[in-house]
Amino acid sequence: MSNFILRPVISEKSFAAEEAGKYIFHVTAAANKDLIKKEIESLFKVEVNNVNIINVPGKLKRVGRIFGKRSDVRKAIVTLKKGQEIKDFKI
Repeated sequence: MSNFILRPVISEKSFAAEEAGKYIFHVTAAANKDLIKKEIESLFKVEVNNVNIINVPGKLKRVGRIFGKRSDVRKAIVTLKKGQEIKDFKI
């Protein structure tokens, strides 16, 4: 998609959050709130009200005797100003 935003989160929970004007994206580890806000505003031509960031650690998984770890994920929850929406978000 762009430099800091990797892809939207496609789940039932993220689509339910859309009704409240919140959109969830996977972002890079180097992204901060200001960079995400600027990039969302320039990509989708909307006004961002707030950005929250969640760091989700990867789970430990086991296949037989071998242990592995899923990769860590960083998500951004972007709240838009009232009356704004991202039209390209839905599939």
